[in-house]
Amino acid sequence: MIIAPSLLAANFGRFASEAQRIARAGGDWLHLDIMDGHFVPNISFGPELVRVLRPQSKLVFDVHLMCQRPEILLEPFAQAGADRITVHIELGEAVVGPLLWKIKKLGKKVGLAVNPPTAVALAEPFLKQIDLLLIMTVNPGFGGQPFIHEALPKIQQAAAWRREKHLNYRLEVDGGINFQTAVECARAGADTFVSGTGLFGQSNFKNAVAKMRRLTAKAAPKEKAALPVYEFHDDAN
Repeated sequence: MIIAPSLLAANFGRFASEAQRIARAGGDWLHLDIMDGHFVPNISFGPELVRVLRPQSKLVFDVHLMCQRPEILLEPFAQAGADRITVHIELGEAVVGPLLWKIKKLGKKVGLAVNPPTAVALAEPFLKQIDLLLIMTVNPGFGGQPFIHEALPKIQQAAAWRREKHLNYRLEVDGGINFQTAVECARAGADTFVSGTGLFGQSNFKNAVAKMRRLTAKAAPKEKAALPVYEFHDDAN
């Protein structure tokens, strides 16, 4: 299981030390929510933060672009040190295909995200092109929102496609992920868990990361045991 603490819930005045704290706690990825104030009603980080943090951390940088024009951001984030870049299916089929191709061309892992109101079937034509499918379990834009349980059937469907089509994309969930909802998502087939306040709100961060990994691994369907557990940033990229 991959545990990806979200920087959106960290102390904004201590990003470098927070990234290091995530690594010491055993986090696998650092999840960065990039919001432009247009695609979602909030503004968060830019490529410069990734550039500054990259020398401070060996974690995989999981960049989630919640942006209206991600095409202008792909290269800046890739050059800054992103390892994985996710874009949204809601941008439209004609836009998504070229975006996935460009991310791959930049040498980065490719992710595709689906918002709660969006039919997960819209992502099916792209499954062979992606390394990760992100099922949003809140409406994106702000941290600390309650988990939307209606997203669970989408996770189950995405997991079923992966089995039936013999694909190996990771199945990520993001939004309202705490110990209880992480277990529900793991049972549905998720293997990658983005958690902000669910982890940062705990008194012992290291124990919280270990607990989430332990609970989700126990809840996971048996066939998930063969998936890779750890991934590390490649300084060569």
